[in-house]
Amino acid sequence: MRKELFNSDLLALTPDALASELAGTEENADLCRAAALIASALNRGGMVALCGNGGSASQAEHFAGELVGRFTMDRPPLPAIALTSNSAVVTAIANDYGFEEVFARQVEAYLGSGDVLVGLTTSGRSRNVVRAFEVARELGVATVAFVGRAGDADEVLRSADVVLAAETNDGTPAVQETHEALGHRLCALVEWALFGERRDRCGACDPA
Repeated sequence: MRKELFNSDLLALTPDALASELAGTEENADLCRAAALIASALNRGGMVALCGNGGSASQAEHFAGELVGRFTMDRPPLPAIALTSNSAVVTAIANDYGFEEVFARQVEAYLGSGDVLVGLTTSGRSRNVVRAFEVARELGVATVAFVGRAGDADEVLRSADVVLAAETNDGTPAVQETHEALGHRLCALVEWALFGERRDRCGACDPA
C-alpha cells in the first residue's frame, strides 16, 4: 500500500467533516459524501475500482481514466481500475464461474479494507454489480452505487455507503447522462479534496 501522498489541509478532516466542507461548492450531499469517502481512501493509500455493464462499463472506464490521468488539473495520478477493461480476465471468469461473478471475483482479488468500489447500473439491479457489492461488504470495502431510481434498486445497492441516484423516469439514456454529470462532478470534488484547488461546476478554478 502507498503512503499518504497528498497535502491538502482538507485531508486532516474526518470523511463526514470533509463532506461538509465540500458542500460549500456542491449542493448534492450524497455527492459530497462520495467524494469525501474516495478522497479519504486515496489519501490513506487505498484504491478505487469501478464496474458496470454496457454504457455503464464505458463510464466506469471513463471515470477511471479521469482519476489515473487527470480531470481538470495537473497532479499526481490516482490509483483507479475499471473491472471491465481486461477482456481476458472478464471472459475467463465468465466462462469458468458465470457472468454474475465477473466483478465479484476481481473485487476479491484486488480490494480490501481501505479501498472503494464504485458500481454503475441504470436499473440498479445488475446481478454482477450486486454480487460485487456483496463481496465488497464481506471484505470491508467501502461502496458507492450509481443507480437510476433508488427505490427500484436492489437492496444491496440501496445499502451502499453512498447511493447516487438519477431519479428520472426518462429511461436509460437519461440515467446515463445524469451519471456522466455526477461522475465528472465527483472527479472535480476529489481533486479539490486531495490537492486543495477548488473547482466550480464547469471544472474551472473557483478562487472562492
